Amino acid sequence: MKVSIYTLGCKVNQYETAALEAELRRRGHELVPFEEAADAYIINTCTVTAVSDKKSRHTIRQARKRSPNGVVAVCGCYAQTAPEAVAALGVDLVAGTAGRLAFLDDLEELFRRRQETPVVTVDNIMAHRTFEPLSGGGLEGRTRAMLKVEDGCVNFCTYCIIPYARGPVRSLSIDDARRELARLLAEGYREIVLTGIEISSWGHDLKQGETLIDLLEGLCRDLPPQVRLRLGSLEPRTITPEFCRRAAALPNLCPHFHLSMQSGCDTVLKRMNRKYDTQRYWESVVLLREFFPNPAITTDLIVGFPGETEEEFQTTLDFVERCAFSAMHIFPYSRRTGTPAAQMAEQVPNAVKEERAHRAAALAQRLEQAYLDCWVGSTLPVLIEEEKDGLWRGHAPNYVEVLAAGEQLHNVEREVEITARRGTSLLGVIH
Repeated sequence: MKVSIYTLGCKVNQYETAALEAELRRRGHELVPFEEAADAYIINTCTVTAVSDKKSRHTIRQARKRSPNGVVAVCGCYAQTAPEAVAALGVDLVAGTAGRLAFLDDLEELFRRRQETPVVTVDNIMAHRTFEPLSGGGLEGRTRAMLKVEDGCVNFCTYCIIPYARGPVRSLSIDDARRELARLLAEGYREIVLTGIEISSWGHDLKQGETLIDLLEGLCRDLPPQVRLRLGSLEPRTITPEFCRRAAALPNLCPHFHLSMQSGCDTVLKRMNRKYDTQRYWESVVLLREFFPNPAITTDLIVGFPGETEEEFQTTLDFVERCAFSAMHIFPYSRRTGTPAAQMAEQVPNAVKEERAHRAAALAQRLEQAYLDCWVGSTLPVLIEEEKDGLWRGHAPNYVEVLAAGEQLHNVEREVEITARRGTSLLGVIH
């Protein structure tokens, strides 16, 4: 059958979609673009915000309208948390965030034998205790690939619905991760990005008492020098002297650390139910800069969280300036039904949230430009990915985008002398 898949949300969803695509091809099915006619449409949904739910519903309706007689199958986080609402949209199959191969079995069965009532296979995600191995695919041609090593989260931040959509922490074993890594390397990928819902918790469910640094050492063992390993988002608790000492000894590990922050004010962090304060966060920043030469430290920031005063917001801006992030993702707080924060008093008006997001973005831009400018005159190893506007585009280990002239450079690493900054990219000359 002809199958089309549409993905909403995070890199974990992207990884899982790639795994579904690979399995569908293995089973002999044809993948077609979402805009084309198909026998079956799969929508992999997101529920991180109310806007995500709305986008998921819109995409489901598009698929139903595009193929009135086709099979519409929905999986992912929104389907996990609101299966009845999804089924009411005229969907044929509703699955959650687990049992992806069984989901495809059900899809094939429905294609062979249609039925009037929707099939809903969503179960209690909180009861899942075993990681479901999936073989994903790559990003940007055959240069970068993701490796999902963890699922689930038990942090229960007051603004976040994801623990209810993904369930408890489940970890891919080191041996299984090494086998998947070997498969990706055999396919020609030069950079592997470790991803998961909350990879800082990797190993918490394993009997051996292993932690994330054990996984990194296991993956880097015997790894060819031309292959990079990049980390996904980390919690500040991960960054300890032992972690940094052992991580700094791994030549394949990229010095790029996305250190989740959300707020730079202790009173706001407490209302968010984050498990650290600004002092602990600052310790992590200092440790990373002590063990790694000029690392890229990036972060996320939520502005306008319920009850956030102008004074608290200014405290956050001051802390952001102190940390001197190389890049930031900034989000106005989005009220998410089903979370404690949605019921908090003193919801910040949208206009105030937007104004604060604008001010934070201006500061983030200035800090990013300063970080990029410091590399002008230096030479960086750049993994070239694709041609872009007449120049070849790639990323240095610190994930800075570098542009340089050349020919036939896809998926090769070159030393590039940085000559200037252009916007959020660096320009250089290949040696």
